[in-house]
Amino acid sequence: MMAALACRDCGRTYAGGVDEPWRCTCGHALDFAERPLPDHGPDAVDPKRGLWAFEEFVPVSPEVTFDEGWTPLTRSETWDAQFKLDYCFPSGSYKDRGATALLSRAAELGVERVLEDSSGNAGAAVAQYAARAGIDARIFVPADAKPAKLRAIEASGADVVQVEGTRQDVTDACVDAVEAGEGWYASHAWNPAFFAGTSTFAFEVAAQRDWQVPDAVVLPLGHGTLFLGAYRGFRALHDAGWVDSVPRLLGVQAAGVAPIAAELHGTGAALGDNAVADGVQIAEPARKDQILDAIDDTDGDAIALDADPTADALDALHEAGFYVEPTSAIAVAGLDTYRERGVVDADDDVVVALTGHGLKGE
Repeated sequence: MMAALACRDCGRTYAGGVDEPWRCTCGHALDFAERPLPDHGPDAVDPKRGLWAFEEFVPVSPEVTFDEGWTPLTRSETWDAQFKLDYCFPSGSYKDRGATALLSRAAELGVERVLEDSSGNAGAAVAQYAARAGIDARIFVPADAKPAKLRAIEASGADVVQVEGTRQDVTDACVDAVEAGEGWYASHAWNPAFFAGTSTFAFEVAAQRDWQVPDAVVLPLGHGTLFLGAYRGFRALHDAGWVDSVPRLLGVQAAGVAPIAAELHGTGAALGDNAVADGVQIAEPARKDQILDAIDDTDGDAIALDADPTADALDALHEAGFYVEPTSAIAVAGLDTYRERGVVDADDDVVVALTGHGLKGE
């Protein structure tokens, strides 16, 4: 039976199906209705199945997949942390985690055309997985989107709609098209299937560490697709009894467009400019309340960084052999800042997500 949807804010539920809404009538984002957790341990997890080895936690069947997942988790002595190399995916970013689940949901529903708005990486991932599924795709992007990301979207046969204005203007244009009946909203920010896919980040980290979770995980934070996915994944593993704790989740935002950091620390903490980390410049996250709840539940935090520490971290990563795009570097710069502020202790066990390949930044 297709998974039902529920609103965590007002409590409304919706039967899963081709006519399911992309958000609740109250305006909040929807999630999958709660389902039973596995009643056994992790012994049966088979890495040969890719991220779908954790299908019991993901309420979608693997209809559209490239057998992706199990990206490397490698030690960096320079930063005294483990890096999860989530740029090692078919489209070059962690967004494939969400795209495989999102397009699998679309295939389950019999969708013929998907519409998505993105600064680039999510659009490329949705376009590739739509091509894999034989589903038409139209991707709305900012007029100044990186050429490499545009090429990746177009190479998969998707239609690209470039929108002048802010990132919110891009979303508004896409939503207008959805509401005009031009396609199914395959939104990485709104659709719960995407977050079910990104939760596999946490499952893999735990499995690769023999089910011992780190003290903290540092991640870039825009719409919170990886941040919330990681939270839900670690929380599900803990609730199922597969791990003993949930790590602190530490987000890093771009100064000047940092609504979570501003909410936690005041608007002054979010001032500045960071055009380098273009992938996290989200002024109005669709699931802001859920992000704040995840930070509160894990004793986590969110900070905003300027362009200079981001660019410095990017150069250092490249020199160390990690060829990532600028938005990935903001997480590493964030780790340095969290240590300087005493939020992360010198002996804390830390994992940092590297989210996008360097070729995506060209």
